[in-house]
Amino acid sequence: MTERWTEIGTGVFVRRHTSLDLNIGVVICEGGVLVIDTRASHVQAAEMVESLRAITKLPVRWVINTHHHWDHTFGNQMFPEAAIWGHERCAEAMRTHGEAMRAQVKAMAPDYAAILDAVVITPPAFTFSTTATLTFGGTTVEMRYLGRGHTDNDIAISLPERDVLFAGDLIEEGAPPSFNDSFPMEWPDTVAALVPLSGGVVVPGHGATVDAGFVNRQLDELQIIARLARERFADGISPSAAAEMSGPYTPEVLATAFARAWRQLETS
Repeated sequence: MTERWTEIGTGVFVRRHTSLDLNIGVVICEGGVLVIDTRASHVQAAEMVESLRAITKLPVRWVINTHHHWDHTFGNQMFPEAAIWGHERCAEAMRTHGEAMRAQVKAMAPDYAAILDAVVITPPAFTFSTTATLTFGGTTVEMRYLGRGHTDNDIAISLPERDVLFAGDLIEEGAPPSFNDSFPMEWPDTVAALVPLSGGVVVPGHGATVDAGFVNRQLDELQIIARLARERFADGISPSAAAEMSGPYTPEVLATAFARAWRQLETS
């Protein structure tokens, strides 16, 4: 994979990073740049900012976090002059669970611990609950919270004048969706609400850019997960046993998805 900024709409760029196969979006506006997600640390964010010089000399004036996860937000500290936006629960999760995220990643990647220790967890200062339509340097940006899915604070970011949608981790390409903090029984409805917004280029949180056809195929898979969970839960099957049966993903992925689904079904 060659890491470079690729223009996917007029003045809209995406850079797909080898690290975590993560996508970062950039929108060139009048007088400044909007950055969508900030990578997994201040070090990675600084490298990304340096790479921006290849496409613009404008400063980063706005940042949007698609959700609270560390790989999308731990670079926020590198943008002290920017207005950082996100869902209200994104900011809350970073304030209340940020240190737990840091500890979890350090345990998974001890060689990365020193860098993580230097991260200043920086939640969005500007938040919304359902929708927000803003103008950044003459560019209309629509942020929508469509429901729980990958997390409880995922948002979709539409650029209607440029025919691009940033879907965050509500959509994943190149790997199955991540269910660790998910709400599998609601995720299909959330993606169904995403479909009407997917008429142009769709940027997933990870992987290659996609289109409406891909979004619909992933919706089908998420609907199968929810249906199988409901049926197997009703039959009294455990999540681990259910994961060893048929499904659209590997047993390991299904085990996590069903464990999360059972939690929802047990309280419904």
